[in-house]
Amino acid sequence: MNERCRIMVIGYGNPGRQDDGLGPAVAAAFEQADLPDVTVDSDYQLTVEDAAAVAQHDVVIFADADCTGPEPFRFDPVLPGDAVTFSSHSVQPDGVLALADQLFGVRPRAYALGIRGYEFNEYREALSAAAQRNLAAAVDFLRGALNQRTVLRDGSPHELAALAGASTTANGDE
Repeated sequence: MNERCRIMVIGYGNPGRQDDGLGPAVAAAFEQADLPDVTVDSDYQLTVEDAAAVAQHDVVIFADADCTGPEPFRFDPVLPGDAVTFSSHSVQPDGVLALADQLFGVRPRAYALGIRGYEFNEYREALSAAAQRNLAAAVDFLRGALNQRTVLRDGSPHELAALAGASTTANGDE
């Protein structure tokens, strides 16, 4: 099978708020990788305009800091939301997907990569040491997932969990 699989990695968060910069750090790790058919974007937050970019891809990975999730990260499927609701500060991945579906008739396969962070309260552009370790694990996992495009596009949650070294959560295990 030589079918192209267009993938988008969107890293979002505020690098000026310590570990909240984990999403943009993921994007930075892949920006220079020059992977074929992989688009990388980074911003402070998701916006309604992201729906147009998402609609141009087969697979979308939303990377963000997670202040309560498991260590080192979680990797969960994301489905379009039931209703499109948003404000300037609360667009979530499921809302972006719902807009892509409603506006463009496209439903890419999507995942949330939530990297465990710990320090968010100071205004400082630096990741905590523990968040850096979690970032490294998430980047290694995502590098492997991007190399296994068919797993991202067609694979089961169990295959993704195996690829992640069982680091995923809510991955469809019954």
